[in-house]
Amino acid sequence: MGWTLFGSAASGSTAVEAALTLLGIEVDLIEGATWEAEAARVRVGAANPMRQIPTLVDDDGRVMTESAAILIHLADTHPQARLAPAVDDPQRAEFLRWMVFVSSAIYSLHWIKPDVTRIGARPDQRDQVVDAVHDRIAFCWGVMDAQMKPGRYLLGDELSVLDLYVAVVSRFGPWRERFYEVAPTMSTVVRRVDADPRLQDFWAARFPPDGED
Repeated sequence: MGWTLFGSAASGSTAVEAALTLLGIEVDLIEGATWEAEAARVRVGAANPMRQIPTLVDDDGRVMTESAAILIHLADTHPQARLAPAVDDPQRAEFLRWMVFVSSAIYSLHWIKPDVTRIGARPDQRDQVVDAVHDRIAFCWGVMDAQMKPGRYLLGDELSVLDLYVAVVSRFGPWRERFYEVAPTMSTVVRRVDADPRLQDFWAARFPPDGED
């Protein structure tokens, strides 16, 4: 039994795919944007009752959901790849803090955008709601940026799944141009992740640069 990933290009699952690529783990990718197609929601629903991507099923049949949890799990179960600080590493607390921050304070807000009635807004208020969501996301990126003291990467001189996560989520609205404005410290790092030679073919296939660089 192999690995299966329910995901979609240019989505949160891309960070998981990037980690799997660095780890050399081959997966059966079941493509489907769940926010666009009922068929995609039905396919993933058998593994994840929330009917969301990314959903990862490992070679033992164990199901993992939630992008940050998947990334942390992959890094912790493949310590030789050094994609996360070890449990006893002084950087571990900061790593966990920012992984959860990106997930809860930033990535989760995108759930509102396809259907603003989820938060009680009227459909005709969508533009105003999305603008407000983007303003909040930009604010949160700025808060994170002000507290980061990176080396070559966000936690020092080794790439971690936090770098992959930020590189992917920073491409979502309000998009990289605004991310570069509000998060200049992290911008240097995400550009380095974009250019990582181990991921060039992967980025080109799954989340191509959109010219904002």
